Amino acid sequence: MKIVEIRSLVADLHRDESGQDLIEYALIAALIALGSIIGMDTVANEINSAFNIITKKLSNAVS
Repeated sequence: MKIVEIRSLVADLHRDESGQDLIEYALIAALIALGSIIGMDTVANEINSAFNIITKKLSNAVS
């Protein structure tokens, strides 16, 4: 391959935007998943705290 053909091929690949939308959607999905994981961790801690409070109150009421 000549250097001119390689430059032409690289320029064509640079101008090709056929997969750009898919990459953008994948990044958005990854951000949503990351936010969900962080949010679920907070929710799980709050639920665990609520159950601990209920357990303590039930133990005090029984004894």
